[in-house]
Amino acid sequence: MNRKQRRAAEAAAKRAGSAGPRAAELFAAGLAHHQAGRLGEAETHYRAALAAQPDYPDALHLLGVIASRIGRHDVAVDLIGRAIAHGGDHSHFHANLGLALAGLRRFEEALASFERALAARADYAEALCHRGDTLRQLGRLDAALASYDQALAARPDFAAALSDRGNVLKAMRRFADALASYDRALALRPDFCGALSNRAVTLQALDRLDEALASADRALALDPGAIEALTNRAGALQELRRFDEALGSYDRAVALAPDNIDAQINRALLLLLTGDLAHGWPAYEWRRKLASWDASTFAQPEWSGEDIAGKRLLLHAEQGFGDTIQFARYAALAAARGAAVILAVQASLAPLFGALPGITVVAKGDPLPPFDLQCPLLSLPRLFGTTLATIPGGVPYVAAPPDRIAAWAPRLPRDGLRVGLAWSGHPANTKDHERSIPFAQLAPLLGVAGTRFVSLQKDVRAADADALAQSGNIVDLRADLRDFADTAAIVAQLDLVITVDTAVAHLAGAMGKPVWMLLPRTPDFRWLIDRDTSPWYPSARLFRKAGMERWDAVIARVAAQLAGLAAT
Repeated sequence: MNRKQRRAAEAAAKRAGSAGPRAAELFAAGLAHHQAGRLGEAETHYRAALAAQPDYPDALHLLGVIASRIGRHDVAVDLIGRAIAHGGDHSHFHANLGLALAGLRRFEEALASFERALAARADYAEALCHRGDTLRQLGRLDAALASYDQALAARPDFAAALSDRGNVLKAMRRFADALASYDRALALRPDFCGALSNRAVTLQALDRLDEALASADRALALDPGAIEALTNRAGALQELRRFDEALGSYDRAVALAPDNIDAQINRALLLLLTGDLAHGWPAYEWRRKLASWDASTFAQPEWSGEDIAGKRLLLHAEQGFGDTIQFARYAALAAARGAAVILAVQASLAPLFGALPGITVVAKGDPLPPFDLQCPLLSLPRLFGTTLATIPGGVPYVAAPPDRIAAWAPRLPRDGLRVGLAWSGHPANTKDHERSIPFAQLAPLLGVAGTRFVSLQKDVRAADADALAQSGNIVDLRADLRDFADTAAIVAQLDLVITVDTAVAHLAGAMGKPVWMLLPRTPDFRWLIDRDTSPWYPSARLFRKAGMERWDAVIARVAAQLAGLAAT
């Protein structure tokens, strides 16, 4: 029983005298078991108390607390709701109802219940904290932070609120502030395993890797079976390039918790990153468990590698634009096995794949022709047994429509080395702070003599807008970029593309256009480690951060290479 639940139980005990003698006796026995952590015995006695007095609110309430704690959130909602209906109009009843609803991911209802608790007791720190958790789940990060701050105003020594506040600051990528909040929580509770574990992630984001590892190890010293701490430890080891140790930490995590999605998917990504594709692709099937996975459902069975000669096979996009571009190449392999292949991709990508011979391309959301089997794109490397030596070639396999090329030609620079530039990816990506670069940092590139730059950045962040507007050596065409066919038409007429890890990199690579990529120290799995070329895209050249190097050093190397190219 946690501290909040203990307070609720104590309040319930004070009210027990208003119940009938038999119900009160059974309830008191249940409460003693509950406080000792014997939840099964507590539940038995609470139910016996309800048999003696069916409208006993506190017995209903604490049964709901038990159900919520052990994951029976639907039962908890029913029981605590009955407690309120029988006169349990108390702030802690509504707070626990909110927790149960949150467990069911009924976040708006949970939020309403927390608000009712706070209407009854404005300084209810636990309810303020749980309201913050719910707001964070709803993506309302500023409101969540405000709720945690209110909780701390009511209870400055509330370590859990400080830790949760750190979590939301981490989600906001305010890493220094998050670290300060975790440290305040740990000053109050040095044995706070969760705060130590999340602190490790924050230190990693701040490039304080040795400290990140030490924080994860402190968490594990407190709880050797803490799965989150094990995965966070593996993440720090991975950034330290201690890959075997990182894999060992992931292996330990999945041995302890085989159904833990984060541990399984991160283990799979590490296997792929280090080139162990034979084990990595099967492990990567865990991506289907991620909340972000596009779980399209079809009545037709999924292809599992059997003979498909004469069959109609639907291959469907499941992740981002770059993933679709990279793995669309497998459509040709499926067609070579005798299948009539239908490729369903994002609408903005559909015009690009006309160069794939014999493939029917459909925009996702449009009516599909009849098919016999289906398969998500990123399961194809596993089915084809792809290793580093057998990555499908056939580049280029993406082409810009000729009419788009003609339409864009008059708007592009006519002299110098024509270079396309993309510097940021999707801001919602959890690794965005590692892979995106502020536009102003690219100034050394734009200053290279003999170059003319074209922005391939469709979405420009507010923080970059002024620097982009003031730059004199880049053409900004974003207002008229409608889809990837427009971007491809521009790329087709450039001499070189320089980009961070975005869909633009995949587009240029799939078109066979020279592309220089600026990569973080530990990049996405597909770029592997310790190499300056890519087996996926022969025209790509990879510029990586080395050790604790900053982007400025990488950009300086690229600028030097660019100057040499422009001078030839």
